[in-house]
Amino acid sequence: MKNKLTLIFSVVLLLILVGLIAGDLFFEKPKPQQNIYEYDLEELRKVDSTLIAYKEVSSFKINSEAVFGLALDTEDRIYVSGTNKLWIFDSQGQVQSSMKVRGNAHSVSISDSGNILLGVGNRVDVRKPNGGLNNSFQIKGAKAYISSLVEKEGLVYIADAGQKIVHQYDINGKKIKEIGGKNLEKGIRGFVIPSPYFDLMLGRQGELWVVNPGRHALEAYNYEGDLVSTWERTSMQLDGFGGCCNPSHVAMLSDGSFVTSEKGLERIKIHLPSGDFKSVVAAPNQFDEGTTGLDLAVDSKDRIIVLDPSRKMVRIFELKE
Repeated sequence: MKNKLTLIFSVVLLLILVGLIAGDLFFEKPKPQQNIYEYDLEELRKVDSTLIAYKEVSSFKINSEAVFGLALDTEDRIYVSGTNKLWIFDSQGQVQSSMKVRGNAHSVSISDSGNILLGVGNRVDVRKPNGGLNNSFQIKGAKAYISSLVEKEGLVYIADAGQKIVHQYDINGKKIKEIGGKNLEKGIRGFVIPSPYFDLMLGRQGELWVVNPGRHALEAYNYEGDLVSTWERTSMQLDGFGGCCNPSHVAMLSDGSFVTSEKGLERIKIHLPSGDFKSVVAAPNQFDEGTTGLDLAVDSKDRIIVLDPSRKMVRIFELKE
């Protein structure tokens, strides 16, 4: 009886093995499902040279442990904030002066009146053209973090990446209102800020342009805080912006076109006033991989000034002839 059971068990085991082998022969194993959202970043870093409309014409190094912010004044002087310091260069990159800063100013702006505005953590320092401190005030809120700021006629607009809002203050530090808070009745969806990149600037008509990086969008607001215009481009290709939060920085050409920089894919582009892609200023292979914080400015000749934090340089680009 024992031998009979052993024989039956052996036959059953043999049949199972034959079945497994047959299954491998006649049935294709399921392949791992492809991630349709996965992008080949190496391929995306390649840019057709015919789309690059600008050339780098000059650059200069900043003698600082780190560099953070970039701005121009009405005379095309270049201001760069670094570790506990602010440098002022002429348009050719020759240093003219420098001043100590109480902390690291991650944002800097120069008003038409010559005021120097520095965003240091949650604090705004307003300095006179000669560098003397005119005023200083703090943004309330435990998460307040100033990522960009600009002044127009005594009003200061402050991008607060920590609290995901734009504040409007007067130059003396009195808060007037908040701009961009979610209000679906007025068509305002609210800012999506996954990282501390939240830029703003003034447009040609005095409108306030604010980047909504988590939505890959730019939004324009009037003095009252009403949304007056917006455009959005989500794409990993050149015609849009991808990743968690792009564009990271913006500037504007004299014709109203937008200059944009990105992180993740280190590239600088031109978008028409409509938001449609126009051309490339600098391709990813022109930067160190992983570079972030490519702050931008445009001078009176429409040259594009780029702060490169990885190389601690200011790099200047001109339209090709």
